Amino acid sequence: MSEVILSGQSIRKLLAAGNGDSALLYLCRAAELSDVATGFTEARLECAAALLRQLGLDESKNPRFQQAAQRPEYSEEDVRRQMELPRTGFRQLVGEVQRCLGRVLSTEELKLLLSMVEYLGLPGEVVNVLVHYCVERSRSRGAGRMPSMRMVEKEAYRWADARIDSLEKAAAYIQNETKKNTRMGELCQLLGITGRRLTPTEERYLQSWGDMGFANDAIELAYDKTCENTGGLTWKYMNSILERWNTQGLYTADQVKALDRKPQTRKGGYQRHGETPSPAMLDAVKQMLQEE
Repeated sequence: MSEVILSGQSIRKLLAAGNGDSALLYLCRAAELSDVATGFTEARLECAAALLRQLGLDESKNPRFQQAAQRPEYSEEDVRRQMELPRTGFRQLVGEVQRCLGRVLSTEELKLLLSMVEYLGLPGEVVNVLVHYCVERSRSRGAGRMPSMRMVEKEAYRWADARIDSLEKAAAYIQNETKKNTRMGELCQLLGITGRRLTPTEERYLQSWGDMGFANDAIELAYDKTCENTGGLTWKYMNSILERWNTQGLYTADQVKALDRKPQTRKGGYQRHGETPSPAMLDAVKQMLQEE
């Protein structure tokens, strides 16, 4: 078996996720072993694989549903037929979604809901959890209104591509997203961002810093240096600092400060005017005088 090399960023993502199954599966795949080597049941294996896809650590992932324009065009008759079939559970799903959103769905919205079940292949119980998740996410972001069915559909495509098609996988996904959102809130507070939503670009910056594995104190130190040098929060400047520390393998404030305290050796060994000679330089001068 060839040597297995894991990137620091991959390790930090796995540690942040805190899921032993996904870490073991990742190691098996990195060692080019079969997934069967994990000894997991099929359901357990699928949950671990879904989390790897969510973390961006499944290089073999291939989105099955890339755009909504590819979905079939459902008619009112298609919706009516599904509503009349008791075994499909679609009528029950419609009732649950309407209660969750607090309103009656329009015909076009019913078509979107049907596409999630028929086209994306998500079970009705998973779609129900998905809608509740979207509602709670909107509330936590202070949106002040319920999510639209278009927003729900967008999230449904993510779940379908990640093969989140069971209640167990949905629970694992939501748990990981909750951890990410909690960390995002901590970073917003650290950077003094309150009373407003993050822009998509700001979210990407914060997410990337979390993925790199920086501790909060390191991000706070980078923020302090950014404010000192630019007069405020300049995202690109702060990102350049953190990217440099990432390259150097510095992920805590103590590590950064320890590097700053290391004496810098100048090429040529010369001494600047007014600079206190180092002990090594004093020893060298003493040695030269003794030789004379």
